[in-house]
Amino acid sequence: MPTVSAHVAATLARHIDHVFGVMGNGNAYFLDALERSTDVGYTAVRHEAGGVVAADAYHRAGGGLAAATATYGAGFTNTLTALAEAVQAHVPLVLVVGDEPTSGPRPWDVDQIAMASAVGARTYTVGRADAAATTVIAIEHALTYRVPTVLAIPYDVAALEAGPVPDAPEPRLPGPAAPRGPFAERAVRDVARALAGAKRPLLLAGRGAWIAGAGEALGHLADATGAVTASTALGRGIFPRPESDLGVTGGFGAEGAMQLIGQSDVAVVFGASLNQFTMRFGALFAPGTRVFQVDLAPAATHPHVGGFIRGDAAVVARAITEELGALGATPSGWRERVDAASLRIYEPGEHLAADGRLDPRSAAARIAELLPEDRVVVSDGGHFIGWANMYWPVASPDRMMMVGTAFQSIGLGFPSVAGAALARREATIVLTTGDGGGLMALADLESAVRVARGRGLAVVWNDAAYGAEVNLYGLKGLAEAPMLIPEVDFAALARGFGAEGVVVRTLDDLERLAEWARQPASDRPFLLLDLRISGTVIAPYQQEIIRVNS
Repeated sequence: MPTVSAHVAATLARHIDHVFGVMGNGNAYFLDALERSTDVGYTAVRHEAGGVVAADAYHRAGGGLAAATATYGAGFTNTLTALAEAVQAHVPLVLVVGDEPTSGPRPWDVDQIAMASAVGARTYTVGRADAAATTVIAIEHALTYRVPTVLAIPYDVAALEAGPVPDAPEPRLPGPAAPRGPFAERAVRDVARALAGAKRPLLLAGRGAWIAGAGEALGHLADATGAVTASTALGRGIFPRPESDLGVTGGFGAEGAMQLIGQSDVAVVFGASLNQFTMRFGALFAPGTRVFQVDLAPAATHPHVGGFIRGDAAVVARAITEELGALGATPSGWRERVDAASLRIYEPGEHLAADGRLDPRSAAARIAELLPEDRVVVSDGGHFIGWANMYWPVASPDRMMMVGTAFQSIGLGFPSVAGAALARREATIVLTTGDGGGLMALADLESAVRVARGRGLAVVWNDAAYGAEVNLYGLKGLAEAPMLIPEVDFAALARGFGAEGVVVRTLDDLERLAEWARQPASDRPFLLLDLRISGTVIAPYQQEIIRVNS
C-alpha cells in the first residue's frame, strides 16, 4: 500500500523531472518512493545547501521547476542560506524535508516553519489524508509567486499507509498581468507619448522581462522608437539587435556605454528591480531623464522612476507599441547615430599586474576568446564577479546566472554547476568562483565533476584573500589579516576529485584551455583553472562601492 511519502513523490513527479539532495532519516521514505515508483531523476549532492542551489540553477538555466530534499533538523538548517537566496532571487522550487513528529519535537528538532518563514519561505506540512493535495498547493504557490516553498513530511507520518495515490487537481496559475482600468490605460498612453517625443530613447530590460518572454515585443518597441537598448546583468541578450545594444548597465557596464545612457531623455525599464548596482548607486540616469518602469512589483522600486505601470513586460510592451502606431509616431533615429559596439569595449588589462601576478582583466578577455560558444556561465559571489560579467558574453539571460548575489552570499558556486548541467545537457557549464567561496563550497566540487564531467569548466580567481573586503575595509585602514587566505592549490584539489587542474600564472598557461575546448566533451575531463590573480586590480563595480562608502 502506498505511503504518505509515496503520495508526495508520485504527485511531485507529475510536475517536475529532477530532484537534488542529501539522503537522511527524515527523507529516506520519500527518496525510496521517488526511486522505485517514478521516472524523476535524482542527483545526490554533498551538502544540503547544494541541493537547493542545484534546483535553483536548474530552473534559472531553463530546466523548469525542480525540487531539493534534505532531512530534518541539521539537514534542514544547512539549506537556509540557499533557501534565502532563492527567495530573494524569485526562483520557484520545492524543498522536501523531514520534520518533527506530530507528537512534538525531539531534542534535535527545531522550529523549521519559523526558520523558513524568517528567510521568506512558506511551509506546507503533509498529513495522512491530504499529502497529494498539499503537494500540489506547494507547487502552485511556488509557481504563482515565483518563490521556493518547503514541503514538510513529519517523521511519524512518512511511512504511514495512505491508500492509492489520488488524482490531485492541477495547479492553477495566473495569466500574464495586463494593465487594466483608466489609470493604467492612461499610464500606457503617457509612456507612448513620451517615447514618441523622445530624441534619445532608451529601453532597459531585466530578468523579469525574460521570464515574461518579452524579447520579441521589446524588439518591436525598440524598432518603433529607434531606441538604444541595454539590460541588467541578469537580462543580457534579451534584445534581438546587438548592433544597437549597449550591453549590461551599472558597475558591470563599459564606461562609454554608461555615459551614453546618461544622455537619454526618456528611459523605459521592463522587468528590472533597479537595484543599487544596476543604477550605479543613483548615477545611471541624468537628472533630466524621464524614467518609466514596467514591473510586477506593487509600486516603483526606485525614487528616480517618474511613471510606473504594473503589468507583464511583454503585454505592456505590445500595448505601448500599439499606442505608438495610433499616434503615428516615427523612430527617433538615435540608434543609427550610435556605434554601440565601440561603446561596449572594456579595458584590456596588462599581461601581469604590477605585483607580478596575473591581471584578471587580460585573463578574462583571453578566456572569453577560448570558451566554447555553446555555454552557460554560473557565478558564485565575491569581488571576482565583475570579470565574467564584463568579459564573457552569453547568448541569452538563461545562460548567465549569479546564484548567491541576491542574498549577498558566497560559497554556492560548485553545486550550481550540477543544476545547470542537467538543465542544459549539450552546453559547456562554466563556473566563475573565488578562492573564498570555492573553499566554502568545496564538498560539491565532487558533485560538479561527477555531473558535468567533460562539459564542466571551473575558473577560480585565486587572490589569496576575501577581495571584496580587502578592497573596501582594507582601504579604510581596518586590519587585513582576517581578510587573507593562505594560497590554496585548487588545481591539486580538483585532481583529488577526478578532474584536471591547471595552475595559471601567465596568459600562456591558458593554452591548455584552448586544447580542452577543441576536444569533444566526451573525450575530455572536467577542467579547473586555478588563476593566480593580482588583488591590486579592482573591478569597476567595486570601485563604485568604494566611492559610495568612502
